[in-house]
Amino acid sequence: MDTATVKRFLDGMKYEAERTAPPDGFPRLPDIPAGRYVDPAFLALEREFLWRRSWLYACHIDELPEPGSFLLWRKSGAPIVIVRGKDDVVRAFYNTCQHRGAPLVKGEKGCVPGFVCGYHGWTYALDGSLINLRDKRDFVGLDPCTRGLKAVRCERFYNWIFINEDANAEPLERHFAPFVEYFQQFQPLEWRLVSQQSFDVKCNVKVLLDAFLEVYHLKSIHQNTVDRFLDHRGTSIALYRRGHSLMVTPNRRPDWVDPGTRGMRRIETATVISTNNNPSFNFYPNLVVPVDPTGCPLLLFWPTSDTTMRIECHWFAPDWGDGPPPELWSVRIANFDRILDEDLQFAAAIQESVMSPGFRGIPLNYQERRIYHWHAELDRRIGTERVPEALRVPPLLDPLFEN
Repeated sequence: MDTATVKRFLDGMKYEAERTAPPDGFPRLPDIPAGRYVDPAFLALEREFLWRRSWLYACHIDELPEPGSFLLWRKSGAPIVIVRGKDDVVRAFYNTCQHRGAPLVKGEKGCVPGFVCGYHGWTYALDGSLINLRDKRDFVGLDPCTRGLKAVRCERFYNWIFINEDANAEPLERHFAPFVEYFQQFQPLEWRLVSQQSFDVKCNVKVLLDAFLEVYHLKSIHQNTVDRFLDHRGTSIALYRRGHSLMVTPNRRPDWVDPGTRGMRRIETATVISTNNNPSFNFYPNLVVPVDPTGCPLLLFWPTSDTTMRIECHWFAPDWGDGPPPELWSVRIANFDRILDEDLQFAAAIQESVMSPGFRGIPLNYQERRIYHWHAELDRRIGTERVPEALRVPPLLDPLFEN
């Protein structure tokens, strides 16, 4: 994060804390239509054009520690094998033998020298090439060079690995700009996986994701936790192309330090935006990163049906040396879980409400504009012409407030 960006957020937090109304020119936002949360046809469009055509977080390099290490990943629907090759390149393939469609791996993770289909014995190298098949003499004109595994786009944001089922998607580095440069301050190549946990929630994925795109709810939901040290009225927000966004919320006291981070290794190159404030990134569509120089969770929001979802918490920290993560981390994660419980407490009841005739849509205020920005990007990805007119969210913020 360069000096100009740091100044922009510092000036922005000061402006937000002192303003008495939204800035001149901020538009009246139309309500987010209720059907975007419950209409089966719209949610089918969302599955097809968002979840199957976006860069989605898959794993960290620590989860593929050696050549042949693999994970089986199904978050976008199709079973996909992510594997570290002998050349240390991480690749992804559909878990589908090119003979009769049988699975190449059955376990969720492991380490293999190559892939052997258990149905008829077709054998593939870690780079996906077909290297052997039984009774080759009986296949007329079959060219093994054209029968390799079907690849899935797989690229790295530092040591975090993302996949995209859209073969024509733009490169990951370009897609996540300027976050690539912003994260350099944290020396992310030194970060290691601490722990992982997940929670199933009975609501549409957007019901919960919306809550993590704003801090308007702090005084109601987090009175005895986050609201004690964060000043939500000073939050500065940046909206970026492709739906990404960043909000920076100041501490109530400039000298305040999270007691849960004391004693942990701290990245000294982090800017004042991160050391004295609380930035939270949204890597569109479903990755929220409230980053801190001592470590952070990657929060993933996954739909499991139209009315249910799963939130995953993948915790990372700067390299702590030999042995397991410091015991301090168990305390820090437990504290975070209490805050997360506060966010989850109304989710199932909200889902019940949004499915009722009483839910007509969502009127958003200036503080909640990241939610509007998220939905406008969803329409862009689906294609506005495919979205029923009554369910559209016009991109009113882009020309006024986009960076």
